[in-house]
Amino acid sequence: MHVSILTREYPPSVYGGAGVHVAQLVPRLREHVDVDVQCMGDPRDGATAHPESFPPGANAALRILGTDLAMVAALPSELDLVHSHTWYANMAGHLAGLFRSIPHVVTAHSLEPLRPWKREQLGGGYELSSWAERTAYEGASAVIAVSSAMAGDIARCYPDLDPAKLHVVRNGIDTQEFYPDSRHDFLDRIGIDLDRPMVCFVGRITRQKGLVHLVRAAREFDKGTQILLLASSPDTPEIAAEFSRSLDALRAEHGSDVFWIEKMAPRDAVRQVYSHATVFACPSIYEPLGIVNLEAMACESAVVASGVGGIPEVVDDSVTGLLVDYDPQYGDEQDYIADFEHRFAARVNELTRDTARAARYGQAGRQRCIDHFSWEAIAAQTVAVYQAAQQYFEQHRA
Repeated sequence: MHVSILTREYPPSVYGGAGVHVAQLVPRLREHVDVDVQCMGDPRDGATAHPESFPPGANAALRILGTDLAMVAALPSELDLVHSHTWYANMAGHLAGLFRSIPHVVTAHSLEPLRPWKREQLGGGYELSSWAERTAYEGASAVIAVSSAMAGDIARCYPDLDPAKLHVVRNGIDTQEFYPDSRHDFLDRIGIDLDRPMVCFVGRITRQKGLVHLVRAAREFDKGTQILLLASSPDTPEIAAEFSRSLDALRAEHGSDVFWIEKMAPRDAVRQVYSHATVFACPSIYEPLGIVNLEAMACESAVVASGVGGIPEVVDDSVTGLLVDYDPQYGDEQDYIADFEHRFAARVNELTRDTARAARYGQAGRQRCIDHFSWEAIAAQTVAVYQAAQQYFEQHRA
């Protein structure tokens, strides 16, 4: 079987969980099937890259659709199936399936209907991204959800989608890349005191990741708790400004114990951060699974996370970390948000006051990653979905 992976992100240009997923999955897939990769951006080894430049000067979503056409035109002549990741590449997969009369498999890393704040980022392009996603999902021969919670969201958002083609294959973690790292030169350079508790965040500055909630919650962290934010790439000027205001208020109270690294840190530095953190904080308001929690757990960091989406399928409450209830339907109510931030701070303080308990959670977290989230098993499950997609395609071909 020859499979084309269609994705926006591919190493070395990886900025989100979908890119991490593809980067980890492709080498394992190659142990089972022939794979080529079509990605977006600058030329790179190991993939055919397509610039996001047509039509020139157009809305970003329109340029993505132009790049999707380039992907379809570049597919190899001998091809059995296409597998797309995120709405950026979903339309390329949909058109390739039609044009080449082959099955299209989608992996759902997020859902546009559940990310309405993207209107800030994409403008009218959000309507295009939503249309592209819906069309691709309903036309695909198989849709992979990265968690059981995500599968439920897909069924609710797209009720016309045939349940027979919906599958669950969870994200994974490479425990040989993410492991407890005793080195601390990166932390030394930025001034972290290894003898005091440290809470860390790793991710982009987006509404989805809830960073502003964490920064406001951190005002209630016990004095002396260090707060390290590896946070970059704000989605919009508005969210950047909101984060900046919240950070200024936090620094006014916690001063030199607040550290913000604005640029994406190298992988070995991130591993050090996870490994020496007392708590990894994940305040997401929407998270289909949350690879970042797996990364932290693999490095033996205890996790405090909002109990949304697929996070409870990763973080075992009171075993590998602590979950904080969050209900998205109250996301516009300031009193509810303030209470969530207060409860989040309280859970973090529980662990920074009891570092032995945090260490036990961290050790249990790594073992959970090893036992349940190996990429080798995920690749085999993905190939099984490919086979199911081929059968579905043959049974439903017009």
